[in-house]
Amino acid sequence: MAETSRTTAGKRLAQQAGYFIREHSEQKFSLSGIASALFVNGNYLARVFKRETGHTLLWYHNAIRCEKAKQLLYETNLSVSEVGAAVGYVSSAHFSHLFKKMTGIAPSDWRAPDLFSIKDPIDFTGLM
Repeated sequence: MAETSRTTAGKRLAQQAGYFIREHSEQKFSLSGIASALFVNGNYLARVFKRETGHTLLWYHNAIRCEKAKQLLYETNLSVSEVGAAVGYVSSAHFSHLFKKMTGIAPSDWRAPDLFSIKDPIDFTGLM
């Protein structure tokens, strides 16, 4: 019974952290800020999130930003640097590097029509 209770509490905490990250994804990532908002220790939060989702909080934060950037690249004519800034990156080079790392495609190439078949969403399996 205690194990079930711990698992349920961990899953709930991971969901709350995921929600907080989605709602504040444009802001700079801060483990202590997320933990403080959820009234838990940062190390504990990081450990529980990783156990429940298989991913780190920072990975999830970057994945959310990349999904928002993909949408902006698809739906607008904003430049790559404008899209990066819109989703919270100060440096367009850092944005481009992380976007390519997460998607396998450079953001400047994202709008190319011949790439539509490989534009799968980032795998959020195990996440909210």
